Amino acid sequence: MRIVEIRETVVPISSPIRNAYIDFSKMTASVVAVVTDVVRDGEPVVGYGFNSNGRYAASGLLRERFLPRLEEADPESLLNDAGDNLDPRRIWAAMMSNEKPGGHGERSVAVGVVDMAVWDAVAKIAGVPLYRYLAETEGDGTLDDSVFVYAAGGYYYPGKDHAQLQEEMRRYRGLGYEVVKMKIGGAPLAEDIARIEAVLEVVGEGRYLAVDANGRFNLETAIAYAEAMAPYKLFWYEEAGDPLDYALQAELAKHYEGPMATGENLFSHQDARNLLRYGGLRPDRDWLQFDCALSYGLVEYLRTLELLGDHGFSRRNVVPHGGHQLSLNIAAGLKLGGNESYPEVFAPFGGFADDTKVENGRIALPDAPGIGFEKKAKLIACLREATET
Repeated sequence: MRIVEIRETVVPISSPIRNAYIDFSKMTASVVAVVTDVVRDGEPVVGYGFNSNGRYAASGLLRERFLPRLEEADPESLLNDAGDNLDPRRIWAAMMSNEKPGGHGERSVAVGVVDMAVWDAVAKIAGVPLYRYLAETEGDGTLDDSVFVYAAGGYYYPGKDHAQLQEEMRRYRGLGYEVVKMKIGGAPLAEDIARIEAVLEVVGEGRYLAVDANGRFNLETAIAYAEAMAPYKLFWYEEAGDPLDYALQAELAKHYEGPMATGENLFSHQDARNLLRYGGLRPDRDWLQFDCALSYGLVEYLRTLELLGDHGFSRRNVVPHGGHQLSLNIAAGLKLGGNESYPEVFAPFGGFADDTKVENGRIALPDAPGIGFEKKAKLIACLREATET
């Protein structure tokens, strides 16, 4: 068997929403199709991948460095020892050949796109859902029958008032989510507190509401928000400061007793390790949000998961950013703490299989080979049309 072709293109995921730092009016994503010579049900097996939201398409890196390396590699060098499937680690190593350490940046996004497609193809070739494949090959052989998910939204939007924010959260609760998340930091503190209180009128208790500052605050502002929000006992306070400012995160922990979350903008196991070493995070309450699709893919993500125990954390502390089906498979197969969900934004890449329902804040996964893109009609149509597969 072999990889026949890898197709790459760019698709828009633009929208008028904004968080505390950026708007999404010109956001794009890379889409990749890994076409193999393996045939299932009369069709060649194709693995699909795309980059998670919040980072732009990485076409230049893919076309200039990473895809040519795979095209130039001996096809047999990309297979497992048995020669009956692709080997994600060998493919990852081929892509990263002649790359210097450090400087992760957008390079990690490009590799992550291909890595997602490879794992999709690997599980399809094995004929099993990826979550089951991961449980058997990378986990302890068992998996979670359902996964905790929370609804991410609450973006700033032109003309969006408190009533509209409340109605958005009511829709999420009506869909079966218990925990919802909203943005903060894009308005003055007093206004954000009023927005928080408006949402609490809908969800009832702080333990059902998470807030996300998207790295906007300096230490003084982060502490001011912490002090103002403390009485609400929120589900978590996310990414208060710059993701690489570990000293800010550690100092904030001295001023905020409630759970905090961060990590979505750390793109390597080395950066994750530095966060755990120096960020003052507390294993008994804090959450880690590393997004495999942005951080060199699942091959690198497994390295990140391996180092958690050295710092007192477990996989249950991990709730990935991104709201995509790859992270959902990882959460089930490797028994993470849960997964993000985007019920109303970043379509069609956000969200899960069309026929699955959220019940009491949890979701079950479909019994479909691979990541399960084929169970989400608009997404698989987009992937196939974009890559002409």
